[in-house]
Amino acid sequence: MTETVSPPAAHRRRGPGPAKLPAGERWRRRGPLLPGLLLVIVLTQLPMAATLYYSFQSRNLLRPEERAFAGFGNYAAVFGDGQFRGAVLNTVFLTAAVVILSMVLGIAFAVLLDQRFLGRSIVRTLLITPFLVMPAAAALMWKHAMFNPLFGILNWALSPFGVERVDWVSEHPMFSLVLMLTWQWTPFMMLIVLAGLQSQNTEIIEAAKMDGAGPIAVFGRITLPQLRPFIELATLLGSIFIVNTFDPIYLITQGGPGQATTNLPYFIYQRTFRAFEVGEAAAAGVIVVIGTIVIAVFALRLISSLFREGDQR
Repeated sequence: MTETVSPPAAHRRRGPGPAKLPAGERWRRRGPLLPGLLLVIVLTQLPMAATLYYSFQSRNLLRPEERAFAGFGNYAAVFGDGQFRGAVLNTVFLTAAVVILSMVLGIAFAVLLDQRFLGRSIVRTLLITPFLVMPAAAALMWKHAMFNPLFGILNWALSPFGVERVDWVSEHPMFSLVLMLTWQWTPFMMLIVLAGLQSQNTEIIEAAKMDGAGPIAVFGRITLPQLRPFIELATLLGSIFIVNTFDPIYLITQGGPGQATTNLPYFIYQRTFRAFEVGEAAAAGVIVVIGTIVIAVFALRLISSLFREGDQR
C-alpha cells in the first residue's frame, strides 16, 4: 500500500471567503452611522476649514471693512513674532514637564492601587478626585488656597523648612502651573496605567516570582513592557490635552509676568481678543494643530524606541 501524503497546509484549498454583500445592503448597514459621521464633520472639519480660510485673509476686527487676501503673510508674521517663539518654547516645556511628572506619579499610584490593602476604595476615590474638578475651579482653588503668599497652604506646608510668604505665582509662575497641572492630570495617567496593570497575566508574574525574581525585576522586565500600549496612549492623550491648556494660564498667571507663561492657546487668545488680528490668530491656530500632531508622533516614536531598547537588553 502506498501511503498518501496530505498536501501542506499552505497549498490546501481554502474555503470560500465571506460573501460580498450587495451595494444596497452595505449602505443599509452603514446608514445608521451617517448622522454621527455628519455631526463629527460639522463639529471638527468645518471649523478647521474656516480657520484655514481666515489664515490666508488679512482681517482685523477693528477694521471689518478692510479685507484682503494675504497669502502666507499671516504665517510669516506669526513665525517672525518673538512672542510666538517664546510661546512655542513655553508650550513644549509645560507639556513635557507635566506629562513626564504626571506619568511617573500615575505609574506609582497605579502600582499602589493594584495591591490589596484596607481602605483601597477610599484611597482610589481620593486619588481620582482631582481629575473630576472643573479646570476653572481647580485653577481658582490653587491660585487662592494654595499659592496665596499670606495664607496659602503651600507656604504653610513648607514653613517648617524655612519657606515663608513666597508669592509663587509672581516669583515662580511656570513652576506653579506645572505643579497645578501635574496634580490635575496624574489621576488620568493613573487610571489608564491601572487598567493595564489589572489586565496583565498574573500567571507569568507568579512564575517569575517562583523562579526567584524580585519585585523590581518583575516590574522592569514583565510588567513595564506589558504596560507599553497603555503608557503610549496616556502620553498621547495627555500631550494633546495639555498642549491646549488655557484655563489655568488665564486664571492664575494671565501669561505673565511678562510672557513667562504664555503658551500657544493663550497667544492665540491675545492675538484674537486683544490685538483683534483674526488672520494671524487663525494662522497660529493652524500651526498649533500641526505642531500637536508632530509632538504626538514624536512622543510615540520616542517611547517605542525606549521599549525596543529595553527588549533588546
